[in-house]
Amino acid sequence: MTDAQRIHPMHDIEASSQRDSSPLVPSNTPKSYNAYNYHHPLPPPPQRTIPVIHSNPPKKRRRSCCCKFFCCIFSTLLILIVAIAITVGVLYLVFRPNLPKYSVDELRIINQFDTSENNNLSVSFNVTITARNPNKNIGIYYVGGSQISAWYEETLLCEGSLPNFYQGHRNITVLNIYMIGQTQDTSDLVNTLEQEQEGNIPLNLKVKQPVRIKLGKLKLFKINFTVWCNLVVDSLSANSDIKVLSNSCKFKFRP
Repeated sequence: MTDAQRIHPMHDIEASSQRDSSPLVPSNTPKSYNAYNYHHPLPPPPQRTIPVIHSNPPKKRRRSCCCKFFCCIFSTLLILIVAIAITVGVLYLVFRPNLPKYSVDELRIINQFDTSENNNLSVSFNVTITARNPNKNIGIYYVGGSQISAWYEETLLCEGSLPNFYQGHRNITVLNIYMIGQTQDTSDLVNTLEQEQEGNIPLNLKVKQPVRIKLGKLKLFKINFTVWCNLVVDSLSANSDIKVLSNSCKFKFRP
């Protein structure tokens, strides 16, 4: 009896060609990365836990009451200074102020220089002063408390005061002022004046005058100014017209 015919399975060429031909391990996988690692990734490396120290938030510095007080004062003063500067600037642009001008036009000795037994010198002057207000919108009130004095070098000869009056806009006022005085221990002064009876005799007139300025219809507070006039006269003879050879006056303002 013949052997049973054996049937051997044939290899299916088409089936083998349709199988997935992709490699089990990707081509970009490192050599050391085997198939086990590919299907089972390595656990992450152990991480070290660093303890976190929570610090207290910084405390805000509190300004003291004294610091706040000085800051308020400084701010207030700064605002006042700026406001005053702006006000002064506006007033200057509106009124265009100019200083008044003064000149000594005439000087007359009423009584002769009189020397007593105690070497005291008595003298009286009559001075004519012209005051000019060149301002268009500013008036000047000459109030009480003025003083005018005549000096020879550093020796006071006589003194008096200016009258109270109002000088309007662009006004020229002529003042006649009477001055009287007595100087002690003047033997050297009398000899010097006698030698200078014919020549250039220097005299000084000093005026201290409080005034109130009127801006338009606004009357401001009282202020003081000083006028210093340097004179040169030809003689100091009594009851005669004394020529004022030169005079120059300087104006100083004092709030």
